[in-house]
Amino acid sequence: MTTAAHDNYHQAELDKFAALANRWWDPDGPQKALHVLNPVRLEYVRQRTPLAGARVLDVGCGGGLLSEALAKAGAQATAIDLAPELVKVARLHGLESGVQVDYQVKAVEALAEERPGGFDAVTCMEMLEHVPDPAAIIAACARLLRPGGRLFLSTLNRTPAAFALAIVGAEYVARLLPKGTHRYADFIRPSELAGWLRQTGLQLEDVSGLFYDPVRHKASLSRRTEVNYLACALKAEA
Repeated sequence: MTTAAHDNYHQAELDKFAALANRWWDPDGPQKALHVLNPVRLEYVRQRTPLAGARVLDVGCGGGLLSEALAKAGAQATAIDLAPELVKVARLHGLESGVQVDYQVKAVEALAEERPGGFDAVTCMEMLEHVPDPAAIIAACARLLRPGGRLFLSTLNRTPAAFALAIVGAEYVARLLPKGTHRYADFIRPSELAGWLRQTGLQLEDVSGLFYDPVRHKASLSRRTEVNYLACALKAEA
């Protein structure tokens, strides 16, 4: 599917997450799982690219959980999202925490036109399964990377296990997420992700499972990718 540039979003999805803005930073709120996953996501990035002084872009930043963590790790962080309510919350939290991040309400496709090759690393976490054309997001991220830069992604696999755990379990049984947070048809198999990366010239370096234990509220990397997974891809040197 081809989506017009800068229109690569579902308004209903933006509205859904914007409604959670005022509790985004509440570790016991509707984004509780993200708070638990965030240190694991940061460590995954930090192990694969130096962050001190690096220009890093966080795409689909939401309220800024990963953006602030990247900045605290020494990155010169830029973060973008299309939901003004979330960007406002991220900026306000940054004022409270003293962590400097350049937050912008902007489409990644638009930023790719303005700053091609402008970043050492790009992160795009828990976003691809919420947009009409995830391949276009990946292509824009690739344009934003300098040669030798890395793209970090996380999403949900389209498997029966992911349906059972991420939708039935997390949204309806344990109520860890608001109902309707995910649509199974939008989940992405690693093979599909790898194909989109190849189309942009990026080299897939790693795929790792991201395990979340809702009982103990702990997260860790795993070899199993049936539900959540992380991926790292390299932009070849010119």
